Amino acid sequence: MQRQSFRDAILNRRMLICAFTGFTSGLPLYVLIQLVPAWLRAEGVGLAEIGFFALIGFPYTWKFLWSPVMDRYTLPFLGRRRGWMLLTQVALLVSIAALGFVQPTLSIWVVAYLAAVVAFFSASQDIVLDAFRRELLPDHELGLGNAIHVQTYRLAGLVPGSLALILADRLPWHTVFMVVATFMLVGIVLTLIIEEAIADPHPPKTMREAVIEPFREFIQRKGLRSALLILSFMFLYKIGDNMAVALSTPFYIDLGFSLTQIGTIAKFASVVAAIVGVLAGGIIMIRLSINRALWIFGVVQVASILGFALLAEAGNNPWMLGTVVALEYLGVGLGTAAFTAFIARTTNPAFAATQFALFSALTAVPRTLANAITGLIVEHVGWTQFFIICTLLAIPGMLLLLKVAPWNDADEQRVFRKANESSHDA
Repeated sequence: MQRQSFRDAILNRRMLICAFTGFTSGLPLYVLIQLVPAWLRAEGVGLAEIGFFALIGFPYTWKFLWSPVMDRYTLPFLGRRRGWMLLTQVALLVSIAALGFVQPTLSIWVVAYLAAVVAFFSASQDIVLDAFRRELLPDHELGLGNAIHVQTYRLAGLVPGSLALILADRLPWHTVFMVVATFMLVGIVLTLIIEEAIADPHPPKTMREAVIEPFREFIQRKGLRSALLILSFMFLYKIGDNMAVALSTPFYIDLGFSLTQIGTIAKFASVVAAIVGVLAGGIIMIRLSINRALWIFGVVQVASILGFALLAEAGNNPWMLGTVVALEYLGVGLGTAAFTAFIARTTNPAFAATQFALFSALTAVPRTLANAITGLIVEHVGWTQFFIICTLLAIPGMLLLLKVAPWNDADEQRVFRKANESSHDA
């Protein structure tokens, strides 16, 4: 395996595509977890009801059920992956725009149904984008490619979580949602100008093959015990920070920050942190390894959760808000980047859509179930105790690293030593 320099690795067409897939993948999720809760809270909906809105995220949990269909069948336009990409992106543009035309205090169930539609098409887009990216990236670029994808994924949150909030102080909500929806054009344009990652794909010949073989291959390749440990790790590694950020915008509002303050401060802090994160994450995963990145970023991830607890105690402090947002984007973002690279490495490219959907859906289970009760927990214990609980929930996933991604994994370090030797010889 040849090793590229960091400059050569990051300045290529594949990394640029990863940047745009990250943005278009992240936008609809952040509409659901940032813009919709802020909109509902500003319109007078209670925290408990807002918390239960996390249940609309079930498509992210169950997306592996229809991922074999997207693996098996090719739409009659644009190709195996790009056809599904275009279909889901157009559907997202329309459904996000439609949300703003509903009055939540009068039609909360209509809001829930529309949000569920957004979640379904968002999860479906993730299936095909994850498969496309796995087919696009060679193994030695998985770490950096996924770091770029994840950081631009999180940067997409600036549109519904920052720009939209600033606009909401000046424009009606239906206009805000229409503006946010137009950013899906980024993904649509990308889909139209790129080519398929695999020129001559070989999709499964039957639905049985599309459904059964991905599961059988994973268990046979890893062994049952190792496979169960890996699945447990995927379930637990992100549960603490997912809960911590589930109600971040209502949390900022409850501390007394205006929507403009939240949007402006979050924008500056998150942009700086995301840029640093791409560079730091890429360097660490190129120079060290995915395993060691999981350890390093996991520790930063836990520290970022504690930052929310400190902000809860500090109250309405704009400097503290900026620091916490920056740490959250840096720590949680980098942890997600290493985690996504780990998932990609665990996936067999021959079954990219279904295996990636299964693994990423498993990580969404705790986010969906736990986030649904975050509002109730906050109302009973308060914000500070809530974030301490989130910190404690992050520890079991870190402990599983000892088994699934040890710091001194002999096979992984052997690969990285050979890569460094190839780099020096070149």
